[in-house]
Amino acid sequence: MKIEICAFSLESCLIAQASGAARIELCGGAGEGGTTPSYGLIELARQQISIELYVMIRPRGGDFLYNATELAVMRRDIETAKQAGADGVVFGLLNADGTVDEEQTTELVQLASPLPVTFHRAFDLTRDPLEALEAVIRTGAQRILTSGQQASAEAGIPLLRQLAEQAGNRIEIMAGAGVTATNAARLAASGVHALHLTGKKVMNSGMKYRHPGVPMASVALGEYEWLSTDSELIKKVISQS
Repeated sequence: MKIEICAFSLESCLIAQASGAARIELCGGAGEGGTTPSYGLIELARQQISIELYVMIRPRGGDFLYNATELAVMRRDIETAKQAGADGVVFGLLNADGTVDEEQTTELVQLASPLPVTFHRAFDLTRDPLEALEAVIRTGAQRILTSGQQASAEAGIPLLRQLAEQAGNRIEIMAGAGVTATNAARLAASGVHALHLTGKKVMNSGMKYRHPGVPMASVALGEYEWLSTDSELIKKVISQS
């Protein structure tokens, strides 16, 4: 069972690797659920990380229906990730009707080649997951990250099991969202190929002066907090899966 860690910093990448993770999904924009990280972060992570490094390609938060200018940015970000030495990229595109945007996804998969592609949790917002599975397979992506269309992967186990069975050896199914040491074994038993988690640990700022009443961060975190990675949590998930 491969364990993939979603990391938002170089520090988190190093912690994930030292804790035994097999792969990193490198992201920026923690408050938006993950966006494309900076080139500097990709480059430094590649220099210091020997495990697989996949780079998120997502130009903004929100939904996964992209316009022409956003697609242009995604194409350039894929090329940049390749130049920086990424082992793979992560993205997901939908049509307005809740189906997978096969045309644009296939184009981006081909642009990313020979790097493999993970189709991320945009999959969980599709109207028909079994139809969406076949669509993603047709695009040439290697892997789907999904919670089984539930708020947590544990709640999505029935669909995860169905997806893994239907997928067979045609594409990998990776379970993510709310993965913990207490549910890792049940998730692994569903037939998925990998588990994905942030293993998050909220860090407090060393700032002594804290200006009141001037919000600059998302609702998820305050101005004087940021996300790191909990090594012990990762180790527990690995031991239970």
